Order: sequence, then C-alpha cells, then structure tokens
Amino acid sequence: MASSLLSSPKPSSFSSANPTSTPRPRPRAQTLSPFRAAAPRFSHGLAAAANPSASRRCYHRAFARPVRASMAQPRRPEYVPNRIDDPNYVRVFDTTLRDGEQSPGATMTSAEKLVVARQLARLGVDIIEAGFPASSPDDLDAVRSIAIEVGNTPVGEDGHVPVICGLSRCNKRDIDAAWEAVRHARRPRIHTFIATSEIHMQHKLRKTPEQVVAIAKEMVAYARSLGCPDVEFSPEDAGRSNREFLYHILEEVIKAGATTLNIPDTVGYTLPYEFGKLIADIKANTPGIENAIISTHCQNDLGLATANTLAVVMAIKCRRELLGGLYTGINTQHITMSSKMVQEHSGLHVQPHKAIVGANAFAHESGIHQDGMLKYKGTYEIISPDDIGLTRANEFGIVLGKLSGRHAVRSKLVELGYEITDKEFEDFFKRYKEVAEKKKRVTDEDIEALLSDEIFQPKATCGTLGLSTATVKLIGPDGEEKIACAVGTGPVDAAYKAVDDIIQIPTVLREYSMTSVTEGIDAIATTRVVVTGDVSDSKHALTGHSFSRAFSIENF
Repeated sequence: MASSLLSSPKPSSFSSANPTSTPRPRPRAQTLSPFRAAAPRFSHGLAAAANPSASRRCYHRAFARPVRASMAQPRRPEYVPNRIDDPNYVRVFDTTLRDGEQSPGATMTSAEKLVVARQLARLGVDIIEAGFPASSPDDLDAVRSIAIEVGNTPVGEDGHVPVICGLSRCNKRDIDAAWEAVRHARRPRIHTFIATSEIHMQHKLRKTPEQVVAIAKEMVAYARSLGCPDVEFSPEDAGRSNREFLYHILEEVIKAGATTLNIPDTVGYTLPYEFGKLIADIKANTPGIENAIISTHCQNDLGLATANTLAVVMAIKCRRELLGGLYTGINTQHITMSSKMVQEHSGLHVQPHKAIVGANAFAHESGIHQDGMLKYKGTYEIISPDDIGLTRANEFGIVLGKLSGRHAVRSKLVELGYEITDKEFEDFFKRYKEVAEKKKRVTDEDIEALLSDEIFQPKATCGTLGLSTATVKLIGPDGEEKIACAVGTGPVDAAYKAVDDIIQIPTVLREYSMTSVTEGIDAIATTRVVVTGDVSDSKHALTGHSFSRAFSIENF
C-alpha cells in the first residue's frame, strides 16, 4: 500500500503478496475491506497525513466495537522484491516525497526531502518513493542523496533499511535517470508506468492498446537489464481500464521482469467495493500473478481514500484480532512527529479533524464525552495518544468550552489546585458558562480569573495609525543569511518592506498565514509570508518564516 504524509497529494498505495496457501475463512460478523474477500496479502504505503487530497492504497471500514488488541507484533520479514514470506505482513510504500510533493504549494528543497526521508525510515516504512528523477536535475540529486544516505543506513531495533524508489515514465530517458538516482541504495527500485484506460490511450498517448503493451514490456525489461532487481509497474488509470486488457498487460510485464504490480485508481473514480472486486479479479485472472506482489494506489478526488495509510496502520494495530493478524513494520510512536515534520517542510497544514493526527483527534469538548473520559478513557478513545507519540496538554484531552459539563470543569479546578464547596462551585459554574458562550476555548487563566471574581476582558488596539514591525531572515542558495527589520502599517506591509530591503526587487504577495504553535498568554505563532519578485523574464519565489510572540486574545 502506498501513501503520503501530505494531505493534499493525491495517491497512496497498497501491495499484496499472493501465496498459494488456502486463506482462512472469514467470520460472518466481520466488517472488513473488500480485499479480504479475495484473500490478498497486503503491502501498503503511507502517504496522507498532512495533505487533504492525499490518496491511500487500501480501504478498510471502521469497526463498531472499540476493543484494543494487545498481541505481540511479529518481526518484520526479510525483504524479497516479488514476495512476502509472511502472508500477514503489510508492506508500507510511502510516496510523500514524490506524489505528495506534487500538491500545489508543497514543494520541498533537497535538504528538506532528506530530513523527511530520514524520518520516514525511523517511522518504519518499507519503501520510500523519493521522487521523479527525470523531472529535474534537483530532483535527481535529491533522490540520489536519499539513496546514498537513507538507503544504506539501518534504523530501529531490527536494523531496517528501506527500499529507495524512483518514478519514471515508460521511456529510456526516464528509466536511466531513475536508475542513476536509486542505484546507490542497498535496495533500489524503479517504478515505471503507462496509461491503460481507453480515454488516456486515445487522447493522451494517442497509441493503440497493442502499442501500449509493447512499450510496457520493453521498458520493464530495459529497467531489469540495467541491473535493477526490483521493478514496479503501474497501469495508470486502472480503475477505468478494460479488465481483459488489464489482465493481458499485467501478464506481459510479469514475463518481462516486473516484481510489483501497482493498481492505481488514478482519478479516484471507483467505490471501495468496486476497487476491491477489481483487485480480486486481477488476482484470479492474471497468469503469473503468483510471481509478483499486488500493490494498490487509491486517489482521494471523491474523498474515497480517507481510510488509508495512517488510519489503516492504526486500525491494524488496535483491531488485529479482526484483521486476521495483519501487521506492519511501522513504529507508531513516530506518526505524530512525521506528520508535524511534513507540515513544517511542505507548508501544508493538517485540518483539525484529520483522523489520528488532527488537533481534535484526541480532544474532547462535549460534556458527555468529557464525563466518560474522566471515568474511563476507553469510553471514547479506541487508540491511546501514546501509541502515536502524542503528548497532550492534559491527561484526558479535555478542552473546556461552552459544551463542557460540571464534571469536566470541576476536574479542571482540581487539576489547577482549587478546592471549593458545592455551593461555591455552582456559583462559579454559572459565571463559567457566561464566559464560555463568548469564547471558543476557556483557558486556565480564564478559570483563575473567574475564581477571583475578575473576569478578564482582553483589550485590543486597532485603527489605521498603529505601526507594526517585522524581522525577516532570508537564506540564499549559497547559504548566506541576510536579516532586515522594517516598520509598516501592518504585519504584512512590514514583512514586505523587510524583504524589499534585502533583495532590492519589487515583490508581490502570494500567501500570508499565521499559525499558533503554543497556547496561552505568551503564545508563539509561526507567520508564513510568500512573495514573488519579477526580474526580466525570470521569477524568483522567496519564502520566509518568522516567529512572533503574541497575546491569546479572542474577538467577542
């Protein structure tokens, strides 16, 4: 299964070995992925944590009963390109650095890609798709650096070394570039693709099905002839491709040496049950399929890839008793850190309600939920935040607001060290509700002020005459740092002027955003300003980050 930690990238994937052993019967009461009906063995990728349009490579439906499993996880099996020795093992193929980076605004530098690749290795992904080497010299260099450093460095207790993969179209130039980049890794892989749907072959490729099959066979064989032991082939837009043609082209590339067959739903066109049947049909009707791994790659265009990657990894962790003992090599303690790192380097933010890694995933404001959490955490949490490396501000993830009940508010008072009588509490609770109706969140400082009968009213200074200051640091291609300070009629104007002082080029604002890093009266925010300057015929994109300390003030 392939995936990406960006939430806007498109795809993620899922691979499955094809053992000849008879699959175990599925209990009637189980609600499982359609893949289980075909008894495939999965190998999936991890791509969608921070990017809303990221796609994932498998579908699993949520289960009703919140039961956490405590089974010991088996050791990761030795990597073999075209088979998985343990049929219960799920390989994770991560495409954050390739398909994830294709999301508008998510471009990363070579140095940032290397940092993210190191984190993906620590996370435990099996295959890292590091980029598209033929797309640019910079991308080739980035993939080569990742192959040299990350692709040869053991990590974790099991000394895992990830496979480093490079994408290529079905032509020799692309394949040569991909091999030049990944060949330095201990376990290199070339991932080549060509479209197989009628609409793509007719309007994009302008080739006949026979020509497409011939190209695919030739290019897979060429990749193997270079010395690459691991070649993945993708029939682009497989979800809309003719089934019989799909079986035929997959058979031919297996004969040519493909070790993994990635089945992409490129435009997010199919429904989960349709895609599950597609995989089952490919497994049942493709000659030679037992000599390759089936991988899937589902897009999120219609929001159908949501149950992917991160959510699937955690579902396997806490519901393994219903998933037939499936397991991965993922170190879930690194999920939160990986998501935050991709956020930081890509500039794309995770929506608050994102499964597992969103800010609200382990937060509780409803009074009923808070009461249950205070009595027993398992009432409303099927996964412990500790399992994904998340440290909460308080033990129960309680966020005080207008929906909070007496139990949660009283618990907060005890946490802050206050002991009051029942009568005093009822009087306090009335005042609390008045404040909570006006504020999105009630802070510890608000609680303390209410207890002192000093309801805090924040003061705001506004108008057209106030001055703002900005300090900007820009780092040039040679590593030289330049810092400038400026005063303006607002933070954006001040930032503009500071950038102008450094580069001496007229600039145009493209993006301005401020994100809170911490909470409270001395909250720290990250301000992101993206400007472009036009010099002759070339445009230079300049991105700067500045940290500013601000008061946490709500507008009533």
